[in-house]
Amino acid sequence: LEVTPENLAEMDENYNFSRRLVAERLSMNRSALNITSTQQERFEQQDLRRGKVRWYKQSGIEPMSFTKLDYCQYLLSSPINYTLTNLAEHLEGVSHDRVNRYLRQEKLTPRLLWKNVKDQVQTCEDSFIVFDDTVLDKRYAQAIELSRRQYSGCEHRVIRGIGLVSCLYVNADTRQFWVVDYRLYDPDGDGKSKLDHVMEMLTSLAQTKHVPFKTVLMDSWYAAQKLMGHIDNLGKIYYCPLKVNRLVDDTGGIDKYKRIDQLGWSEVEQRHGKLVKLRGFPKDKKVKLFRVTVSTGRTDYVATNDLAQASTDVVQQVCDVRWKVEEFHRQLKQLTGIEACQCRKGRIQRNHIACALLVWARLQVIAYQTHQTVYRVKHRMLSTYLIQQLKHPSVLMVLA
Repeated sequence: LEVTPENLAEMDENYNFSRRLVAERLSMNRSALNITSTQQERFEQQDLRRGKVRWYKQSGIEPMSFTKLDYCQYLLSSPINYTLTNLAEHLEGVSHDRVNRYLRQEKLTPRLLWKNVKDQVQTCEDSFIVFDDTVLDKRYAQAIELSRRQYSGCEHRVIRGIGLVSCLYVNADTRQFWVVDYRLYDPDGDGKSKLDHVMEMLTSLAQTKHVPFKTVLMDSWYAAQKLMGHIDNLGKIYYCPLKVNRLVDDTGGIDKYKRIDQLGWSEVEQRHGKLVKLRGFPKDKKVKLFRVTVSTGRTDYVATNDLAQASTDVVQQVCDVRWKVEEFHRQLKQLTGIEACQCRKGRIQRNHIACALLVWARLQVIAYQTHQTVYRVKHRMLSTYLIQQLKHPSVLMVLA
């Protein structure tokens, strides 16, 4: 048989009949069997599932398959509501349970993201790799796996959420950027810190994916000797701001280590930077430190292993590239529903996040091809609907 509206209507009618039959049978025997309402609901669901399987076998119709492409298309197309219930209500022949079961059984990994974006990335030898993390807000969901209390830079406080560590590739010539890798922060599950994740992604980019890049940009949270030394060993350049309480020595060992914000700066050093040794680094290892005025009342102290760098203005321009990752995280949260999944299972959360990243990558490709913003690409899908509703509104506005 072919799947037609009549077939589906017949199936729905059989389901409704089965539901009424089960309800009547259990209602009559409930007092005698001491069946609770919860048990009754469970029995109804089991009976409906069995009836559904029998119906497919008898009719010869194959159940509609559901894949990651369907779920990504839903996240791409839905304007606001990203729940599984909403998907089941709008995709004919697919139930909430089927979507939930698919997301529990599937295993989507960061390799899938790279597989889909590697042909889209426009590389050049002088490009940047930018690392940063964000917290996917789950403050009202205590039972969701992977969620934990952690500091959110967006909220400027500790909240409950899932930590996402992102890796962006930024073309040095065009300033276009792509997400090429990511990790989920789950120290209880894999025992890895955010530093470990960044080092793992960096090694993969340089030695496995063989992506050409020159400079690594990161936040002050990642300015650890372990990671900075790893970047040195890869032969790459890093720029990262340091916290003002970081202990450094600019006297060549004559004086004791002092806080960065207690250093003296001559006019020449403000323009060209100064050599310092960070506490905990090898004895012969020095970095170039720059005092960068970001805005009124805010000054960043940026360290780099590029000792030939001699311009504070150039350092500021390089550090501005790091804000691409903030732009990415904002778009990701506003356009893909990455924070909207309320399922408790960690595997479902992982798969939902993977699909949301694939959706953003697709939006970004279309945006570059059409010379639009990702917001325009996403919201223009509603233009046809709005035109239709203005001509023939389904809900008519009435005034007194």
